Amino acid sequence: MRYFVSDKLDIRWNLAAEEYLLNKKDITEPLILLYRQKPCVIIGRNQNVYEEVDLAYLRANDITLTRRISGGGAVYEDLGNFCFSFVTDKQQTVFGDYEGVTEPMLAALHKMGAKAATIGGRNDLYIEGKKFSGNAMYTKQGRTYSHGTLMVDVDLSVLEKVLTVPQEKIESKASKSVRKSVTNLKPYLDKNYQDMTMEALMEATLCQLYEVKNRAEIAHLEVILSPSDEAAIQKIYDSRYANDDWIYKETPNFEWKKRRRIPGVGLLSFDFSIDEGKISAIKITGDFFGMKEIQEFEHFLVGLPFIEDALAEQIENFPIEDYCLNLSHADFLSVFFH
Repeated sequence: MRYFVSDKLDIRWNLAAEEYLLNKKDITEPLILLYRQKPCVIIGRNQNVYEEVDLAYLRANDITLTRRISGGGAVYEDLGNFCFSFVTDKQQTVFGDYEGVTEPMLAALHKMGAKAATIGGRNDLYIEGKKFSGNAMYTKQGRTYSHGTLMVDVDLSVLEKVLTVPQEKIESKASKSVRKSVTNLKPYLDKNYQDMTMEALMEATLCQLYEVKNRAEIAHLEVILSPSDEAAIQKIYDSRYANDDWIYKETPNFEWKKRRRIPGVGLLSFDFSIDEGKISAIKITGDFFGMKEIQEFEHFLVGLPFIEDALAEQIENFPIEDYCLNLSHADFLSVFFH
């Protein structure tokens, strides 16, 4: 078994590296990947980003957002978490067999003190009834790829805020995350592991997986990226994981209703539909005043991206006050996004 440990702290780059190594022809034996990243949210392949994530909180706190190519639910990660991935020949892994693919990691964690860790539900790892790891899987070009999180010392207060969407009327065909009681793994590890930095703990876990005392014993098994590998990963990063089209346009079509009373303006009610990340239909009603017919403004909005920064740029020079007296551009955007 080969291994790759990323030194990058950007989830988008790490997912791009995973995808690249999954398809790399000269790696013919099983491969394990380990990596960490700064605060981020990763939504599943089939999920509605607007339904899963508090985008206003995410934006205000500089939390990276991306979408993975596997299914499953939304997850929050920070530097108190690290991820593990296994790439195997398709014939060696049954798709959906999460017990089989997580068994090596569970065995390593048991040796490190977390003896009560077990698989539970459809694709999660639990300890004392609380989830500390979510896992997902996909198959491509004859290989099966499974990846999972390990919540060691994650800021759980942020997790709760960023993955809690304000309650609004929304109708969507997207897969919804099922919220579960979660915990960090750190208190369950032996004391010597609890005192380690995250970098040292990740390396110790790698050694447990290989049943060696130190990484030097397995140095010959490490996958080292060449400049051409790095360039290929960057292309995937740019075209997919850092690309708004991939993150937002992949969102299934949905309908939403937003209502807000704004001082000096009145009540605003937006009934709108989103298709491939763009406003496909919108009806604006309320008790506001305006000099021009609101239908003209509605017509202008159809086809614009439903992404706060992009929409703000598109409407920057549009005379909103002609259609809704005293309504600023910032207040208009707040009805959608805050």
